[in-house]
Amino acid sequence: MSKEGLPNRGANIVPALWDLKAVVAELRTSREVTHSVRHLGRVRELPSREVIAEVVERLRAALFPTHYGNADLNDASIDYFVGDTLNEALMLLSEQVRRGLLFDERFLASADAVSAEALSAADGALARRAAEITRDFAAALPAIRALIVSDLHAAFQGDPAASSVSEILLCYPGTMAIMLYRFGHALHTLGVRLIGRIIAEIAQSKTGVDIHPGARIGASFFIDHGTGVVIGETTVVGERVRLYQAVTLGAKRFPADAEGNLIKGVARHPVVEDDVVIYAGATVLGRITIGRGSTIGGNVWLTHSVPPGSNLTQAQTRSD
Repeated sequence: MSKEGLPNRGANIVPALWDLKAVVAELRTSREVTHSVRHLGRVRELPSREVIAEVVERLRAALFPTHYGNADLNDASIDYFVGDTLNEALMLLSEQVRRGLLFDERFLASADAVSAEALSAADGALARRAAEITRDFAAALPAIRALIVSDLHAAFQGDPAASSVSEILLCYPGTMAIMLYRFGHALHTLGVRLIGRIIAEIAQSKTGVDIHPGARIGASFFIDHGTGVVIGETTVVGERVRLYQAVTLGAKRFPADAEGNLIKGVARHPVVEDDVVIYAGATVLGRITIGRGSTIGGNVWLTHSVPPGSNLTQAQTRSD
């Protein structure tokens, strides 16, 4: 056998029983005619998950250079490192944004002309729009970093096992998930939903935390341990909120239109107000509100709103 697991050329080989030419032809018919999902009859360039993962790593290094970039940086070299790292990240990101916009419904709606001239003009406009979005994202990075720093302080203050902010940056999966969420949410807000979603999936694969980039999450957010946390697309989270592992902020039902198709974008996930703590394994479903300063105990299944200051456990509910 060869290294690829295929028989060697000299070995006795049974003639192939499959009609490869026919199968390939039928697959082409499926792609291009019967089950085609192509827009304007052409193949769209997909964003690269690998390149986006590289962008994320460069962004983390640009925002926290000695933790994620080069531990030996000094005052004389750090700005050069940040500038070079950030420039490379943004150049890569701009191309991925351009590709992501190919899957944006607003672009699809405006690109119905099929002439070569119309397509060329649309492609030029797309590249310009990608550059503008990348510029706006870059301008937002100081504010994004400020939010991440507030999350770091929340983790340090909320976990007695944390010995330093550096430990949190290097060792806490919940912090990594929140950081990537902050990047993805900014891009989602700027209209590049697919790129934001890919960043969310990169975070989920690394940390076990699944935060949709469409969720709105305030400052000083802390996820302790992290594994199994799910936060849905239309969730709204206030400031100084703390979650533990395996918490779900999800939808209770999915509205459909008269033909049974799911209605997109409907607010269907919880609103969690400021200073709420939700303990491990709790499941909060539907467009309900958890009032400010409430505590939701472990493994609680919650489908109704609770007033501010509530303390909810499996056995009882009370307002303090």
